[in-house]
Amino acid sequence: MQAQEVKSLLEAKLADTQVEVEGEGCNFQLYLISDELQALSPVKRQQQVYSHLQPQIADGSIHAVTMKFFTRAAWAERA
Repeated sequence: MQAQEVKSLLEAKLADTQVEVEGEGCNFQLYLISDELQALSPVKRQQQVYSHLQPQIADGSIHAVTMKFFTRAAWAERA
């Protein structure tokens, strides 16, 4: 699976979320920029993202995922 495929998949499923993806093959680092996700607990945020990636994890297209969450303001400050 390519990084752009992961980005497109998650942005289609997670409303008002910008997704930046690093990695290749089956290992990815996700940067999720969303004020809505930031309002959830850390476990709930991860569960929501994993729920959309479950088919790819199950078939081995994605093996490892790490996630970092940012508000839009925090992401803008980072740049």
